Amino acid sequence: MKNIITVLVLVFLFTACKTKVNDTLKPEDYTVTSQEIKDIVSFLADDNLKGRNTGTEGINEAADYVESKFKSYGLKPYFDTFRDHFTVQDMDAYNVVGYLEGNDATLKDQFIVIGAHYDHIGKSKIVENDSIANGANDNAAGTSGVLALAKYFGAKKTNKRSLLFVTFSAEEKGLLGSAHLAKKLKDNNFNMYTMINLEMIGVPFKDRDYIAFVTGYDVSNIADKMNDYSGKKVIGYSEVSKKYNLFRQSDNFAFYKEFNLPCHTISSCDLSNYDYYHHVDDEADKLDYDHMVNLINSIIPGLEKMTNTPSKEIVLNEN
Repeated sequence: MKNIITVLVLVFLFTACKTKVNDTLKPEDYTVTSQEIKDIVSFLADDNLKGRNTGTEGINEAADYVESKFKSYGLKPYFDTFRDHFTVQDMDAYNVVGYLEGNDATLKDQFIVIGAHYDHIGKSKIVENDSIANGANDNAAGTSGVLALAKYFGAKKTNKRSLLFVTFSAEEKGLLGSAHLAKKLKDNNFNMYTMINLEMIGVPFKDRDYIAFVTGYDVSNIADKMNDYSGKKVIGYSEVSKKYNLFRQSDNFAFYKEFNLPCHTISSCDLSNYDYYHHVDDEADKLDYDHMVNLINSIIPGLEKMTNTPSKEIVLNEN
C-alpha cells in the first residue's frame, strides 16, 4: 500500500510540474514554423476552394478560415464583426479585419496596417485538364504571412502601437477591397502610421543580396529603417519592380493615395523568378516554405521596432 501511495504522489508531482511548465511558456518562445505556413497555404490553395474568386463559395470558405484564425490568435474585430463588407458587380465581398490593440496609453491610438489579398482569379487556361488557378504564391503565400504575424503579435502582446491585420478581397478585380477599406478608414479619421502589404512571398531570389524587395523603394525610408531595425539586409531594391511600377499594382497603393503616408508591398517575386503567375500550376507544392519562414522571421524584428518607437521614424522621402 505504501508503495502505491508513493507512486501516486510521484505521478501527481510529475503532472503538476508538467502543467506548471506548460503554463509558464513565454509568448516570446513562439516562432513561425514552415509547417504552419505550409498548412495555411495548402488550405487556401486547395482545389476545393476553386481558385478563391470574389463572390464564390471558395472565397467564403477562405474568409471563414481567416476569421477563425484571427479569433484563435486573440484578435478582436475592428468593426462590428471581422467582415468589412462591400459589393463588386452586385456580388457580396468582404475584407477580413482583425484588431490588436497597443499597450501604450498614447501610442495605441496610432495604427500599423499589415495586409495581403486572399482572393484569386478562379480559373485560368486549361493545362492537362486542370482549370483551377489555385493562387498559392498569388496570394495564399502573402495571406499566410499575415496570419503568421497576427499569431506572433497576438502571442506577445508587446506592441505599443495598435495593429490592424487585413486580408483583402477583390484585389484581382482592380484592388477594390483595399480601395474600399482605405477610404472607409480615412473617412473615419483613422490614425495610420504606415501600411505594409505582403504579396507573392513564396519563392526566393537566387542572385540578390536581400531576401525581399519593397515596392516604391524611393518613396520612403522604410527599406533602410527595416534593415536597420533587423540588423541585416532583409529588404532591397528591384529594377523589375521599378520598370513595371509594381508600387501601384497591389493593395498598398490605395492606402498611399488616401493617407499620403509610407505604404509599401514586401515581395520576393517580381515576376522574374516564378513562371506561374495567374497559371493553374501556381500550386502549394511549388513554394519554398523554408524561404517563407526565413522572410517572415526576418521582418518581425523590424515590425516589432516599428510598433514601439516613441516617434514615427518611417517617413516619406522628399521629392
